[in-house]
Amino acid sequence: MRDAKPIDELRHVIARLRGPRGCPWDRQQTLATLKPYLVEECYEVLDAIDSGDPAKHAEELGDLLMHILLQTRVQQEQGRFNLDDVARGISAKLIRRHPHVFGAVKARGAAQV
Repeated sequence: MRDAKPIDELRHVIARLRGPRGCPWDRQQTLATLKPYLVEECYEVLDAIDSGDPAKHAEELGDLLMHILLQTRVQQEQGRFNLDDVARGISAKLIRRHPHVFGAVKARGAAQV
């Protein structure tokens, strides 16, 4: 994994944790059991923003990203979707919601958007 992009390395770590020889705690997690931890991580990101500490903010964003990848892995294991589907979906949504950037619509400021 030395030459892997950091996001690919994280995907591999999550897959390994969820795998047959992975962590028993991670392997037993479901979307329902992860919900309270996800909410907790969101609050920790907000606290990190308020602290003004960029290192703390980066760490908490990493924890939140881990949850996104972990939930995605659970869905992937059930054949529902994978991280590429998630990324493709949000990219399409952002493009669709920003015709003033990606299309011919003109906007003169944030209020007009």
